[in-house]
Amino acid sequence: MREDTLAITELDPKFKEEVSKLPGGQNLTRCFQCGTCNVGCPVREINEEFNPRKIIRMVVLGMKDRVLSSDFIWLCSQCYICQERCPQDVRIPEVMDAIKNVAVREGYIHSTFAKQAETIGKLGILYAISDFENKRRIRLGLPELPHQNHEVPEIYKMTGLNKLLTKEDDV
Repeated sequence: MREDTLAITELDPKFKEEVSKLPGGQNLTRCFQCGTCNVGCPVREINEEFNPRKIIRMVVLGMKDRVLSSDFIWLCSQCYICQERCPQDVRIPEVMDAIKNVAVREGYIHSTFAKQAETIGKLGILYAISDFENKRRIRLGLPELPHQNHEVPEIYKMTGLNKLLTKEDDV
């Protein structure tokens, strides 16, 4: 079977309902594929893979695994140009958020977010603080920030995020 073909058994007809039930996904099925969303999309100008019309079509058709495992669902810049132009009020940035929420729930997370979460889990903050920066903080009357934390890993365990990040590392 060619890589770009899809077997009928790979389709999930309930995928569109799953996305539609989430906040932001309610207007998913309003899209009638006019393509207006693609016209002013700044991400589409840079990356041909990001095509809101095509992504919505894939969701409606039930191509769940292809959509959730793809990098292109994470590319929406939330600029709202597509939403302003959509004649059917689809609210594409909100639909993309709903799709991303399904992806995370199903165990898919983009590598950039996984790395950010990993750093936050180790340091408690997104960027490492050096000794130089801590000395400067002290001079400014601010408290020194620790180089490690123990609270965030506990939160990750409680929420199950640690398992999702471990799963990403295995890939």
